[in-house]
Amino acid sequence: MKPYLLTVQIFTLIFCIGISISINAQTNNSFEVQAKIKNGIIAGSYDTKTGIQKYFGIPFAKPPVNELRWKAPQPLDNWNGVKETKKFGARAVQAPVFGDMDFKSDGISEDCLYLNVWTPADRKTEGLPVLVYFYGGGFVAGDGSEPRYNGEAMAQKGIVVVTVNYRLNIFGFFAHPDLSAESSYKASGNYGLLDQQASLKWVQENIEAFGGDPKKVTIAGESAGSISVSYQMASPLSKDLIAGAIGESGAGINPTLAPLPLAEAEKQGAEFASKAGYSSIKELRALSTKEIYEIYNESKRFGFPVVLDGYFLPKTLPEIFEAKEQAMVPLLAGWNSAEIPGMAFMQGQPYTPEAFIAKVKETYPNDYEEVLSLHPHADAKEVEHSATNLAADRFIAYSTWKWLDLHSKNSDQPVYRYLYSKLRPPLKDSNLTTGLAGGVVEGGPKAPEPIGAPHACEIEYAMGNLPLVDVFAWTADDYNVSKTFMNYFANFIKTGNPNGDELPEWTALTGTDTAPPVMVIDTQSKLVKATDDARYHFHDKSYGNDK
Repeated sequence: MKPYLLTVQIFTLIFCIGISISINAQTNNSFEVQAKIKNGIIAGSYDTKTGIQKYFGIPFAKPPVNELRWKAPQPLDNWNGVKETKKFGARAVQAPVFGDMDFKSDGISEDCLYLNVWTPADRKTEGLPVLVYFYGGGFVAGDGSEPRYNGEAMAQKGIVVVTVNYRLNIFGFFAHPDLSAESSYKASGNYGLLDQQASLKWVQENIEAFGGDPKKVTIAGESAGSISVSYQMASPLSKDLIAGAIGESGAGINPTLAPLPLAEAEKQGAEFASKAGYSSIKELRALSTKEIYEIYNESKRFGFPVVLDGYFLPKTLPEIFEAKEQAMVPLLAGWNSAEIPGMAFMQGQPYTPEAFIAKVKETYPNDYEEVLSLHPHADAKEVEHSATNLAADRFIAYSTWKWLDLHSKNSDQPVYRYLYSKLRPPLKDSNLTTGLAGGVVEGGPKAPEPIGAPHACEIEYAMGNLPLVDVFAWTADDYNVSKTFMNYFANFIKTGNPNGDELPEWTALTGTDTAPPVMVIDTQSKLVKATDDARYHFHDKSYGNDK
């Protein structure tokens, strides 16, 4: 071989290797950064491509293990040296209840009280608004590491974003007479909600280290996360720690994960323990995580209830709001246009007028005429829409409406209501199907074609995370809707008002509105007057919340 040809081949090889190394190297655009917080120094990463600092897996309370299992979260001890916070901490112990959740966390553990921070702050930044986001999952599942909750896009709007882990199911909501007896406040349960409250205290004490302003903290969440926001807004322990609230589908108001009296919750807990063969908390605390997990799963329970414990939650939400004892802060909340398929109401019956009438009579034997008058049912199409509305209202939409109604009537704060209506595009992979928690599963039963926006589908739009949820064939319309929704959220987090950025004008509602203004968020977002509030007034009466 001629020398110059060999030289060319060598340079070509070197050039190709160089390109390969360069491509690989540029997939990680970060260098280490440190922050000094109350308990010590933490090390995160600074992404030079986005300008965002990220700190993942920051502990905010002692691990709730051994003797701290089923106790309120305890303050952290200080540490020496530098604690590395570059990967998500373990998620709370949970079964794969919703197979469509997409976790990036470092395993599963009772040692799960960690939070994550994304901040756009540079070395001179201070006073940034803060978003604290609570995940959904029915208080039995979920984690702050899911890509749809990722805070980087919102941080690029000039907001410090925090996602929080909290205890779930038996580990987070188990009440028992022995636990109440040993507690300083003589109650038990609500540990998951107390974890959230502890995270808000952590934010007050530490967020300035990330450029945030502790006086500008907005809490937000979806489903059980939205329900959490409603409880934190009502709790005397949390109401002074927040400046605003955002709820996506759900509030802790009957029939949606509403609280039980402490005595009833303790009774349920004692019966659960007795049936499992244990007569004391000491015996239960001595069990391993695996044993508790198996006992809980064998029981077939869907979690444990929130408790009227006289401490975190002294009264029901309607009682607290009607007494004007809630956090007096701006509220933005709403729900999706087809939260759950109509078959959840029809329970296998066809979408025929006859079947709908029969199901309504069965469900509302004393009020069926009023229900039928509120829900058109002349043909299959009307029945499907009415059954979907009934299923959604009974599941989660009515409780969200009631929360908005209570705050607008019992505060002088602005209240903004939305209806999210954007239909998602098709999945890229026909072998995947959508699930109730808003994600996808492989090989699951095919869901019925949606007639509106299903439960949890709005999260990645509102948080600007469509690129991270890469299973749908997103279109330009989807990105435009995401831009609109995200800007409404960002404006609200910054000012308590969603308006600005040439967005469609969004008017706050008042407690006297008979047809409240509702922002319909869709391909063409627009403000409309609600035409269906008679449905919610019926449910208000039916559930006994109108007293």
